[in-house]
Amino acid sequence: MNANALCDYQVATMGQADVDLAVDWARQEGWNPGLSDPSVFWRADPSGFFMGRCAGEPVASISAVKYGDDFGFIGLYIVRPSWRGKGLGWALWQHAMASLDGRNIGLDGVLAQQDNYRKCGFVFAHRNVRYAGLVGALPPVLGAAAGELMPLASIPFETVEAFDRAHFPAPRSGFLSDWIEMPGAQALGIVTASAMSAYGAVRPCHQGYKIGPLCAKTPSLASHLFDALCSHVPPGSEVFIDVPQPNEAALVLAQSRGMSPVFETARMYTGGLPPLPLGDIYGITSLELG
Repeated sequence: MNANALCDYQVATMGQADVDLAVDWARQEGWNPGLSDPSVFWRADPSGFFMGRCAGEPVASISAVKYGDDFGFIGLYIVRPSWRGKGLGWALWQHAMASLDGRNIGLDGVLAQQDNYRKCGFVFAHRNVRYAGLVGALPPVLGAAAGELMPLASIPFETVEAFDRAHFPAPRSGFLSDWIEMPGAQALGIVTASAMSAYGAVRPCHQGYKIGPLCAKTPSLASHLFDALCSHVPPGSEVFIDVPQPNEAALVLAQSRGMSPVFETARMYTGGLPPLPLGDIYGITSLELG
């Protein structure tokens, strides 16, 4: 079906208000975004968010955020329920993919769409499993970690950025700076022997709190940092973390804190799997922006 013939369909770059709306659609889909995600998302790449409108009415969204010169990430791909099955999402998808032409493109695909992504050239890399648990039910296993725990904002940004770059396929300086300073969030790092060995953040979401990213050089550092982040969450709150399934230590950490799997996605790429140290990645930053 021709989307334009159906309803005078137009695709345009989103402004901040449009991103606010798209993230609220994500909330309605049960994706549980962070309370401050919309502004941080949009500033990551103001040219990378697209809205489809029928006769002026917003009906579909997608993000195609560019990182560096060679990488992009697809997210927020939503068509409003009453408009599905009419070709509107496909037209928006093609527009977004064209905007990332020449880059390796990543996404986290829900189960229902993974076959369609494969048909578009995406190759499976690994599963991400979302775990959930109550802070009040988490045992206080703080233990001793060989290193100094401190707010990320107190660590030179170039140090934080270099550590992030080792755990993400491309530089994302602006996004990382905003993520660290997100309202209501806590971002912490561990420095050992004058070098950064772990970092993480927890932010308030529409339901509970979400930890991400969480990266650490050892399981004990990850455990220590996880508990430190949870100590900033009100007792009895629900905490979520999206764990790369190949990292067995990350699965053990989540399960040891009384957390259970509630949702999963497939990380997929078009241009080959980036050489990331998945064994050091305990929680990904965002299913929408990577």
